[in-house]
Formats: sequence, structure tokens, C-alpha cells
Amino acid sequence: QEQLVESGGGLVQPGGSLRLSCAASGSILIFNAMGWYRQAPGKQRELVAAITSGGSTYYADSVKGRFTISTDNYKNTLSLQMNSLKPEDTAVYYCNAQYRGTHYWGQGTQVTVSS
Repeated sequence: QEQLVESGGGLVQPGGSLRLSCAASGSILIFNAMGWYRQAPGKQRELVAAITSGGSTYYADSVKGRFTISTDNYKNTLSLQMNSLKPEDTAVYYCNAQYRGTHYWGQGTQVTVSS
């Protein structure tokens, strides 16, 4: 059973940056894809960014040019570099990994963008 643990959330001012990390309990090379989702209060969970095992990436329109997703196969981590943060980026961010149709989720980390 793979476990995912997020870190790096916090409070940041508009225009600031944060880097989220997701540590897997085993090798991330087994995953078909990994990604970051977020859920704001009263809203549905949405896909923010994803990366496939082949290195292809996807970004939601709302974060294109500001967020960058990456993996470190040696450290078995998934990261999300978030720049130029906006108040509307405030949400709980969840790490997700897919393996043969099974989805694994982290516990979530809170990101709050406020002055």
C-alpha cells in the first residue's frame, strides 16, 4: 500500500511563492501518473497539474505560467513550485498517484494566500 505525505503548505502573501512536496513510501517509478489537486471551501476538488511517467505535463488554465510540477525519482518525491500566488489559489492541496487504475491520495496540505 503506497502512502503519500504532503508538506510545504502555509500562509503566503499575494505574489509570493510556495513549494509543495509529496513523499511516496516507495518508488514513484511504478506510477502511471502523478498530480496535484486542490479543493477550496464549498468547491469541488480540481486537478491543478499532472505529470505522466513519460514526462508529459498538464496544467489547469488558472495556473499555467505560474506553477511547475516535477518529480525526483531518486528521492521518490513529487513537487509543485507555485509562484505569483493569488488569493484564489487558497485551498487544501492533495497529492495523487495512479497505478493500474488505483488512485492513491495524500492527506492534504493547506495553502492560504492572504495579505
